[in-house]
Formats: sequence, structure tokens, C-alpha cells
Amino acid sequence: MKTRAQALAELRRTLNEAGFETAALDARLLLLTALGIPATTLVTHPDTPLSAEESETLASFTRRRLNHEPVARIAGIREFWGLPFRLSPETLVPRPDTETVVETALDLLSDRQAPLRIVDFGTGSGCILVALLHELPRATGLGIDLSPGALATARTNADENGVGERCHFALSRWADAVSGPFDLIVSNPPYIASGVIPTLDEEVREHDPRLALDGGPDGLEPYRILLSEAGRLLAPGGVLAVEIGYDQAEELRSLAGSHGLEILRIAHDLSGNPRCVAMRRS
Repeated sequence: MKTRAQALAELRRTLNEAGFETAALDARLLLLTALGIPATTLVTHPDTPLSAEESETLASFTRRRLNHEPVARIAGIREFWGLPFRLSPETLVPRPDTETVVETALDLLSDRQAPLRIVDFGTGSGCILVALLHELPRATGLGIDLSPGALATARTNADENGVGERCHFALSRWADAVSGPFDLIVSNPPYIASGVIPTLDEEVREHDPRLALDGGPDGLEPYRILLSEAGRLLAPGGVLAVEIGYDQAEELRSLAGSHGLEILRIAHDLSGNPRCVAMRRS
């Protein structure tokens, strides 16, 4: 029976030979998940043999990774804003770039202790809404999604991260079933043009839900809907902050103007790309 250290070395070699650029990190995360142990335990007890059940779980994880399933989906959990978020087939894997939306929204709020009303369109795993509620102790939130599975996952994440009593989740196509006003509207909507989706990396194309990716023929359809509803939904002084594709800033600037919205900020992600546009009513 292989020890933990031997299993780690073997898995690292297997993934490296298969061409995975993050083979060492992937192997470590998959082993820790399969064994259900923290990293410190692996360091302090590397010679502990794997049980038959642990070996089978790790073998299953390895097969899934070799089929280019993302490590986060195999593990079923991903950290965002320092908080753990469970995943499901109906949700995107939260990305560090999306933290730009949370950071921008918080930076534009004048009073973090105020009883703010927040709505998150296309909430998915609930990561944006839950992160905001974690930082805003008197705020309440509403998460909207078209997927019942995503809403169930978001509800679990809200409860497990201690903000469940301050938020609700509802099934709706964008704002069809929503009335305001809200002090903060946030969204990471689908923003990839339909024709581009077949060209995406396999890990995205084959494992992320198309509903959360497809932004229509030009990738801008969700923004047209959200910005057209902003006047009805935003409270006086309220802010709308949306994630965008790296090349969509100018299109959003134009759309904002056509819907009577003023651009407050175009924030950049860690790679220096425009990633969030924040607006308010002119």
C-alpha cells in the first residue's frame, strides 16, 4: 500500500506527464481532498499508508482530472473572499477576478454599517452576495438566478458562511420578479458571445454551465437587460456594479450612457484588465 508521500509523488508525475502546468498544486489538492486531511497533517505524517477506500477515491479523482475536470469541481469547494463556497454543476467556479466586483462595491459605499439592500443577479454559488453580506453586518440581500440548482447551492453557502438569516433567494429571469429599490445591485452575468463558447478552454467549455456563460450573439445581452432595469431598481444614490469581459469596457460605457447611467469607476483585475464597471443614475 502506498504512503501519502508516495501517492503524492506518483500523482504529480502522472499529471505532469499529461501536460498539466499546475501538476504539483493539483496533485497536492486532490490528495488532501481524497484523504480529507489538512496540509499540516500531510507534512507531519507523510508515511501513513493510504487505506483501500482512500486509494480508490484518489484514483477516481485522478481519472476525473485527466479528463480535464477542474480541481475545484472535483473537490466540490472553492475559496472566494477568504470564505469557502460549495459548488454544483449549475454554478461557475468562483474566480479571483470576480473579487474585483466585491472590492469595488465596498469601496463605493459611504457607510458599511448602514442597513443596505442588495440584489445579486445571476447569483450562481452566491459568492458575490455572501462576501458582501460578510462585510456589511446590517445589510440584507436577495440572490436571483434562473437555475433552481444554483439557488439551492447559494442558499447552502449563505447558511454555512453565517449570513443566511440576512438573505433570500428567488427564481427569476433577471428582474422579471423583482421590485426595488436597492442600494446596491451586483452581477457577474454571462458575458461570452455565443459563437465564442466552442473555442473556450476545455475545462470551461465542458464543465461550466452554459447558462452562466452565454451572453447572446455579442455577449452584451444581459447588460442591456440589467442597465434598462437600473432606473427602476436603484434607490437614490444607489450603485450598480457588474463584472465584464476584459474587452467590454467601452461597450459598457456606451450602454451606460444610453440608459441614463453615470460611470463611477472601471476597476481592473489582478492581471490589469478592466473587470468591473460601477454605475449610478445620472
